[in-house]
Amino acid sequence: MQMPQAKRPAARLEGLDLARYVAFVGMVIVNFKIAMGADADAVIGSGTGSGTGMAHALTAALEGRAAATFVVLAGIGLGLAGLKGLDQTVPVTIKRAVFLLVIGLLNMTIFDADILHYYAFYFLFGAALLPLRTRTLIWGVLGLNLLFVVGLMILDYDAGWDWDSYTYSGFWTVSGFVRNLFFNGWHPVVPWLGFLVFGIVLSRISLDARGTQLRLVAGGAVALALVEGISAVLTPLMARIDPELVALVGTDPVPPVPFYFVAGCGAACIVVGLCLLMADRMRRIGLLAVFGPAGRQTLTLYIAHVLIGMGTLEALGMLGGQSVGQAVWASAVFCVCATVYAMIWARWFKRGPIEALMRKIAG
Repeated sequence: MQMPQAKRPAARLEGLDLARYVAFVGMVIVNFKIAMGADADAVIGSGTGSGTGMAHALTAALEGRAAATFVVLAGIGLGLAGLKGLDQTVPVTIKRAVFLLVIGLLNMTIFDADILHYYAFYFLFGAALLPLRTRTLIWGVLGLNLLFVVGLMILDYDAGWDWDSYTYSGFWTVSGFVRNLFFNGWHPVVPWLGFLVFGIVLSRISLDARGTQLRLVAGGAVALALVEGISAVLTPLMARIDPELVALVGTDPVPPVPFYFVAGCGAACIVVGLCLLMADRMRRIGLLAVFGPAGRQTLTLYIAHVLIGMGTLEALGMLGGQSVGQAVWASAVFCVCATVYAMIWARWFKRGPIEALMRKIAG
């Protein structure tokens, strides 16, 4: 089946680099909060002031949304690459997926919440789905969400998990790996592949058109507000019927039920639309030159936030028992350093070190 032709933007959409940067910052905040063992509820009740409340609100808003935005952006990138021709894009994507799988599994040995090995399978499936028509892709997104709900009802979502320590037993066994990958891991293929597919769908619209960008922001905001509002209304009703039903109408990333999926897509649309809208203005005032290089090196910076960022936190004895405010400050320091590094690196090199290695090995 031939993929429907779509108009490709004449120039690189630099706003997507900005969106990747925004998603990267959000991801660092969420992951540092997890790694530092920040207990939001305990901190809020300690009377440490409004700053703590703001930090909690920020991290709560970012949880699951930043990572979902990253995957949607990956889908947009894959979809735009596919417009150049599937004969080149598909084999390169498969080779890069293998590269990400190796890097991700290595990263899993030190960071349990790694997302790269999930990305490997998103891309493998995404490469196979690229030739499909947009309507078929949309049905696929709906099917992935329905399949997860069915799995949640008939399978044990808690299998392998120790929710007190956020550790997963049996990951390195075949059954545990498959279960974690497709069903109850941090970013399971079902339904998280849907975010990548949604990104492919977005790549087929005129992202360089201001009207499209405005519709992305407005549509994303409406979807996010609507699903959060419906969830808030239904949650106490479900709790009175059966507490276990509350998970089915939640917007938290665990478990990733359809309400969460809609919230994640809505947030991604807002970020993508706003960044595309602001790109020209930020270029004129010089800010795109500040944030853009980091947005083009997110793979390198992802690895760095684990090895260097969390490594430094460990050396300082800050892994565990910290506050949400401390996690946000640590994230801000790391992101500033990462931004400065990326600006300097970009003066001499076109790609980040890990991106360059991937391109050399996988094309």
